[in-house]
Amino acid sequence: MKIQVRYFASLRESIGLASEMVDTDSQDVAGLRAQLIARGGAHAECLASQRPVRVAVNQVMATDAAPLTANAEVAFFPPVTGG
Repeated sequence: MKIQVRYFASLRESIGLASEMVDTDSQDVAGLRAQLIARGGAHAECLASQRPVRVAVNQVMATDAAPLTANAEVAFFPPVTGG
């Protein structure tokens, strides 16, 4: 299935993409993240499991266990602080 993946802030800068279409068989965010990490390079560094990365599925905050459906939008972004 096709998934729209978006990268924000420092992830976008490191990976060099704001978004991309990904063809995946992953059933959840954890599987998609593992698929992206397996690409190596900036994807592996930025999305590594020990890195604090937030995720949203269809614009709703989600966990790695969140299920994926065809044409879903998955956004990855670093945790942010503000005041």
